[in-house]
Amino acid sequence: MSGLDQARAAGEVSGEPGSGPTKSPRRLFVKSYGCQMNVYDARKMADILAPEGYAETTVLEEADLIVLNTCHIRERAAEKVFSELGKLRALKAARAEAGRETKIVVAGCVAQAEGEEIFKRQKAVDIIVGPQSYHRLPELLQRAQTSRAVLDTDFPAESKFDHLAAPGLTEIRKRGVSAFVTVQEGCDKFCTFCVVPYTRGAEVSRPVEGIVAEVEMLAAGGVREVSLLGQNVNAYHGETREGAPASLAALIARLAEVPGIARIRYTTSHPGDMDASLIQAHRDQPALMPFLHLPVQSGSDQILAAMNRRHKRSDYIAFVAEIRAARPDIALSSDFIVGFPGETDADFEATLDLIEKVEFANAFSFKYSARPGTPAAELQSQIPEAVKSERLFRLQTLLDQQRRAFNHKMIGHALDVLIEKPGRHQGQIAGKSPYLQPIQMEGSLDRLGDIVRVEIVSSGSNSLFGRLLPDRPAREALR
Repeated sequence: MSGLDQARAAGEVSGEPGSGPTKSPRRLFVKSYGCQMNVYDARKMADILAPEGYAETTVLEEADLIVLNTCHIRERAAEKVFSELGKLRALKAARAEAGRETKIVVAGCVAQAEGEEIFKRQKAVDIIVGPQSYHRLPELLQRAQTSRAVLDTDFPAESKFDHLAAPGLTEIRKRGVSAFVTVQEGCDKFCTFCVVPYTRGAEVSRPVEGIVAEVEMLAAGGVREVSLLGQNVNAYHGETREGAPASLAALIARLAEVPGIARIRYTTSHPGDMDASLIQAHRDQPALMPFLHLPVQSGSDQILAAMNRRHKRSDYIAFVAEIRAARPDIALSSDFIVGFPGETDADFEATLDLIEKVEFANAFSFKYSARPGTPAAELQSQIPEAVKSERLFRLQTLLDQQRRAFNHKMIGHALDVLIEKPGRHQGQIAGKSPYLQPIQMEGSLDRLGDIVRVEIVSSGSNSLFGRLLPDRPAREALR
């Protein structure tokens, strides 16, 4: 069944009555931390709970159900969650005094990693659910009516994607013209600093047809751009209808055929899975945007080996050369960790040297912080905090220079911009370039969802500024 057929069956197409619950809806508040996949998961939780009578709210104080969708990647992630839970405990108590029941759910990767410890430390929590089990939320809420503490952090045999509700067209339209779609989860790489294999599990890819149906539904609701998500998205190997494995490049080609979808992106990738077919897709697929997030983490072979990254500095530089040969205008983004255990001054200088050689349009960089249960946390050669801070400052200074230079290079060029929302000031509209840069310009809100030609006239610290050009056929590449 196509996405549009699903919408009709649900009574979500304009002019057809819906069949939702008739009683007054309860209120759902979801706070997501961390990665884009958590944003996707949060929206799916809202979709799952909508038939149960929950309507989303942005006002925490009026929520009958509060979900913290947590991330374990950042430093002191668990402590930040417990701090938030302390505030929610007081809110729950105040609502109880007023005769209003509130349920608190901790979901996501901290839930998976901490498990019952959360119940021990914070009695106000009603449900703990891992990222592979949130499709069971309606059942867990039923159990929570008679049980004080409900825990589900299993890795179920069935795929949660077989059980997720599709949002209605009205809800899709509220969410905008760009959407995330998870196509792959988990990771088999076991980098020594990373908790993902332990919190998200082994690599699993969704079947092609399920993804196509979701994207068709999104397109029917006005979505023009989809970003394909995975912890290791370029390891995608989902089955086709015929039961054969499909690569990420094959999936992208199939999604490019969906009417209404003009732009496709994907993140996050591992250099070891950057195969020839995906590089060729950047050359051959006009809908695939010329922006690639390809984490390297370090420019030192010694540190890359200690991280178990499974690639060398020279491999990464070679990947970049191949990608740029296929798509010369491609913009590169990456991740960097400074102060990994055992990192010497020479190792750090090798990272700076790699950055200077590659030149990045954008990047994310962090000081190493130990994650309990990961191999790197047990290493003895931990780097002093002051050294890590000094190295991070130097690295971010260089990366910021490159980002500003890339943005400045756009001045005087015409780019195709997908208009996504109102701008910062009245009379402005805002969108994204093919290179994922925010762009502000004067224009009418009736252009939302359009891809317009924009001449870039200036660049700021985080955004570009442009003026609309007369409509003409789109050319996604910067010449």
